[in-house]
Amino acid sequence: MKLQRNNGGCKTELTRSTFQDCPEHQNLLKLGSGPSMRRRDTEAPAVAGRQRSSMPCVYRKMAAPMLRHLCRVPQSGVWTRGPRAVRPGARGMLVAPRARGLFKEFFPESGTKTELPELFDRRRAGSPQTVYCGFDPTGDSLHVGHLLTLLGLFHFQRAGHNVIALVGGSTALLGDPSGRTKEREALSAECVRANARALQRGLETLAANHARLFADGRPWGTFTVLDNAAWFQKQHLMDFLATVGGHFRMGTLLSRLSVQSRLKSPEGMSLAEFFYQVLQAYDFYYLFRHYGCRVQLGGSDQLGNIMSGYEFIHKLTGEDVFGITVPLITSTTGAKLGKSAGNAVWLNREKTSPFELYQFFIRQQDDSVERYLKLFTFLPLPEIDHIMQLHVKEPEKRIAQKRLAAEVTKLVHGQEGLDSAKRCTQALYHSSIEALEVMSDQELKELFKEASFSELVLDPGTSVIDTCRKANAIPDGPRGYRMITEGGVSINHRQARYRGGSCSADVSL
Repeated sequence: MKLQRNNGGCKTELTRSTFQDCPEHQNLLKLGSGPSMRRRDTEAPAVAGRQRSSMPCVYRKMAAPMLRHLCRVPQSGVWTRGPRAVRPGARGMLVAPRARGLFKEFFPESGTKTELPELFDRRRAGSPQTVYCGFDPTGDSLHVGHLLTLLGLFHFQRAGHNVIALVGGSTALLGDPSGRTKEREALSAECVRANARALQRGLETLAANHARLFADGRPWGTFTVLDNAAWFQKQHLMDFLATVGGHFRMGTLLSRLSVQSRLKSPEGMSLAEFFYQVLQAYDFYYLFRHYGCRVQLGGSDQLGNIMSGYEFIHKLTGEDVFGITVPLITSTTGAKLGKSAGNAVWLNREKTSPFELYQFFIRQQDDSVERYLKLFTFLPLPEIDHIMQLHVKEPEKRIAQKRLAAEVTKLVHGQEGLDSAKRCTQALYHSSIEALEVMSDQELKELFKEASFSELVLDPGTSVIDTCRKANAIPDGPRGYRMITEGGVSINHRQARYRGGSCSADVSL
C-alpha cells in the first residue's frame, strides 16, 4: 500500500514497508504494555483523512480524543485539509490567557487557528484535555520564576482540563542547558531525590491553596504531580538508545538555539546536556501515551525542547501535539529570575518569608505592576483596569502593588501567610506596637533575620546603656552614650531615654 500525504505543502510518501522494515520502530512498539498498545479497527475509529490499514501504530485509549480532520481526497491520491470553521467560543480557553500576556508562543503555529482551539473546546471534543509542565529539582524549592508556568497550568485546570506538574527526578541529573551560558553544577543522586520530594510538597501546597482560596464555582480539572524517575529508572541505557535514539536526527538536535549558543561558548557543551532534549521529548511521549497529554507548557527558553517532543511524537504516531510558552520573568536589569542567576525569590517559607515575598511585589515599579496583575493573579481584567485607575489617581498609596502582593502571597502561603506578611509590614514600616505584640516567634525571626541579634538574660532594673553594651548595640565610650541621649536607640519602637543610669518608666526590657 502506498499513501501520499500533503503535510504543509511538503509531500511525504509512506508505504507499509516503511514501518514493517524499520527495526527501531518495531522495537519501540515493544515499549507499550502488550496488545492494548496496538490499534485495532474494532477498538477505535480511524482518524478522518487517514486510510484504515493493518499498519502497526502506537495507540492507547486516552481521555483526550484524537483530533478529527475534515479532509477531502482528490483523485490524485494526495491528502489535503479542507476548510473548516471554528466556533467563536472554541478560542476562549486560549484567548483569555493570551490577553493577559500569559501565553507567548504556540507550536506548531499553523495549528493554533483550528486544531488547538478545537482541542480545548469541551462541547466539540467531548472530554477534558491534559496539559503538562516540567520542573527540574535542581534546588529544594520553587521560586517566583516558576510561578507563571504554574499559573498557566491553573488556568487550564480552572477551564475544566486536567494538568500534570512533572518533577524531573531523573532529568535533573543531567541539567537543562536551555538559557544557560555554562554547565550546571553536578548534583548527587541523593540530593536530587531530596530536592524532588521538596518540590513535590511545594507543588501540592500551591495546588491546595489554589483550590481552597481561589475557587470560582466552576467544575475544575485534576492537578497531578508526577516524577519522571518513575519511568526512567526502569530504562536500560542500551535499550533506550536502540529504541528511542534512532528516531532523533543529529542535524535537527544541533540546530536548536540552546545547543548552538552553548557550542559557541568557551566551555562548550557536554554530551549529558546535549542529550537532555531527548529525555524531555520522551517525557512528552510517555505522558501522551499514558495520560493522553497533547500539550506541553514551558518557559520561552523551552521552545527547542518542546519542538523535539512534538517531532518525536508526530514521527512515531502521526498525531498532532502542541507546545505553549510563557514569558520569562526578569529583574530590573533584564536578568532571568532564578537560582542560577543568584536573584531567586523562593516560594518556600524557610528560604523566603511571606513578608519578604509580599515586599518583593510591593516594590514593583509603576510601569510593570499592571502587567504583573494580569500575569500573577486571577483577577478579572475589568477589575484590574479599575485598580489601575485608582492607582493612577493616588500612586503614592501603591494600591496596585498592595493588591498584587496580597494575591500572590495568598496563593503561595495561604491566608495565614498573607496575614503574617501584613503584621510584619505594620510592625516594621508603621511602628505598630499592636502588630508587634501579636507576632509569633517565627515571624519575629523572619522579620529581623538579616539583622544581628543577641539573646540576653537581664536582671530587673538593668539600665539601657548596660543593655546596649551587653548586646554590642552601641560603641564604647562617649559616642555610645550620646546615641542613647540623642534618641538613636529604640526599644519596642519607642525611643529609649537615659535618666540617671536607669530605664524610663515606659520602657521594659
